[in-house]
Amino acid sequence: MIWHLALPSDWISATRSRGPYTVSTRGMTLDEVGFIHCSHPHQIEGVARRFYGDCETLLLLQIDQERLGSPVIEEPPADGIDELFPHIHGPLPIDAVTRVGVWRRSADGWNLDQAGPENTPEWSGDPLA
Repeated sequence: MIWHLALPSDWISATRSRGPYTVSTRGMTLDEVGFIHCSHPHQIEGVARRFYGDCETLLLLQIDQERLGSPVIEEPPADGIDELFPHIHGPLPIDAVTRVGVWRRSADGWNLDQAGPENTPEWSGDPLA
């Protein structure tokens, strides 16, 4: 499984239109970037801290790579960075998302429970829930 951090409004938009989801990263689309940024579980907190520090709520999309229909390539997120991240080189079908968890920023910032992203509360579909 790989993970994608999503703003609730972006996920709602994709599900209302019946997908696919085409947001690469915050404020950027698949067409603009060429892939959808994803993370392994140990990378999620760092990504949230770097790019979503001003947000209160994020969704954690758990993605089954077998359902994608597009290649996932392990590569650096930008030039000069050695760490590899999974990137989906195509749209994300809604049915490849096997779980949507809701994650709220604490007073200390973005910190996942030690149990991991798969144990975040299930998202109810209400962006304010």
